[in-house]
Amino acid sequence: MMRAFGTASVPALRGFAMSRLRIVVDRVSDWRAFYPSDDVISAHDFLSELSSDAPAQRADDAPQPATHVINLCGGLDYLGIGYYVSLLAQARGQKALPSVETLNQLSRKSLIDMELGGIRVLLEELTRKGALPVPQDATHGAGKPPRLDLLLTFGESEDPALARLARKLFERLPCPLLEVRLEGRSDHWVLKRVRPQSLSHLAAADEDRFAQALNRHSRKVWRTPKARRHYRFDLAMLVDPDEALPPSNRTALKHFIREGRRLGIDVSLITRRDEGRLAEFDGLFIRETTSLDHHTYRMAKRAEHEGLVVIDDSQSILRCTNKVFLHELLKARGLSAPQGRLIHRGELRQLAERGQHMRYPLVMKVPDGAFSRGIVKIDGPETLVREAERLFHDSALLLLQEWLPTEFDWRIGVLDGKLLFASRYYMARGHWQIYDHSGARTRSGGFATVDPSEVPAAVIKAALKATRLIGDGLYGVDLKQLEDRVVVIEVNDNPNLDAGVEDVVLGRELYRRVMQVFLARMQARRQPVLG
Repeated sequence: MMRAFGTASVPALRGFAMSRLRIVVDRVSDWRAFYPSDDVISAHDFLSELSSDAPAQRADDAPQPATHVINLCGGLDYLGIGYYVSLLAQARGQKALPSVETLNQLSRKSLIDMELGGIRVLLEELTRKGALPVPQDATHGAGKPPRLDLLLTFGESEDPALARLARKLFERLPCPLLEVRLEGRSDHWVLKRVRPQSLSHLAAADEDRFAQALNRHSRKVWRTPKARRHYRFDLAMLVDPDEALPPSNRTALKHFIREGRRLGIDVSLITRRDEGRLAEFDGLFIRETTSLDHHTYRMAKRAEHEGLVVIDDSQSILRCTNKVFLHELLKARGLSAPQGRLIHRGELRQLAERGQHMRYPLVMKVPDGAFSRGIVKIDGPETLVREAERLFHDSALLLLQEWLPTEFDWRIGVLDGKLLFASRYYMARGHWQIYDHSGARTRSGGFATVDPSEVPAAVIKAALKATRLIGDGLYGVDLKQLEDRVVVIEVNDNPNLDAGVEDVVLGRELYRRVMQVFLARMQARRQPVLG
């Protein structure tokens, strides 16, 4: 039986007016139980559409109405096909459900527990009121604790008595289809598991409920809880004493502490073991190399949840870490970036043939490499296939770009939307990258931090434009200049600020400016919220 969902039967969705809705599924055949709709597209076609060579919107054009994407794919784990659907949708200015932020939270139990604080109180209340049965003591049975499995569709439960629980979970973790498991412990229930579900795994009995919930989705207005606010000027600076290539050396850390305290900010060094202490501080300054699948991202999220001022904030980590996201974002906004295209696992068999018609050399990148890792030079078709096959083990998408050899890269430091420093980072001797990992020890090229007046205006302009697409934090923009062409290579959320390198021009004023931004933002947080 066809379910009553299609282009003609969908009501005007709140927030979707004047914009185009896309429903992305693994395969169009996954939609066969519902009325056909032009809004439905397969993940393969959606990703191909985003990575096509169609002209991008010019940077000075008026922004177009955002497209809303409902992602019903599988492969929602980090760097899976479904993950990339949401990632690239957000890079193009589309509103994705679930968002990449939600997917990252769902992939880590620690982030789920943080987001769902207080759920146990609600479960106890629902048990007292009879909405949930009192679980039997597992020790009197076969040894396995009792459990309840729920499927939530756009924050709705099949059991009306559990509507509050369903809504609370959707408020915190907005996802079209959520599979929830409750486990009985003596006289109470605990939330054992929360994970996203794809449309292809939806049981036939749940199809009508899903279609109706999708139609009602626009009439639901979810509001996330406001972060708690703190009013003490204490700043935590996250470091890893054992990191081989930290973003700030020891002397720089001392300067941050000294300049912060001169401004009335007590700066304390913390490590990942101090995550439980974050609520004691007013701000978090991450001076450890960041990554999504890492405690730095988790701690940024937790600090934001606690109401702290955070640099690097989790959104900046998310947007900067993945080179595929940046490629699509820069192209969508009309900024000059290396010419290139995305390739995905499904194209591996065709690469040998397509590779015969490409111009070499090329550069192939994994999405989340750092310090020149995960970037390989491609000299010909055989290398293309061999390296793609190797790198596809870790990522569903790879980025293939033109090779742009230069003597050095510009690194423009930007803080709070303003220029902080400008450096030339030179390629390692005899190598085409700044960092050379080919030997037993990592080698790097030299540097030259210069007065901003020595930097071409086009380089600074491109750097500032690029960071405005990311946020208002601390960034290091890498650019190449080839005669009159300025190309944005990437935007780093966690740029090096080392004593004797990036502070050559400003000296201790560089550290003071960073602390002044924290001070201004913490003071702003201190203002009472009216109403």
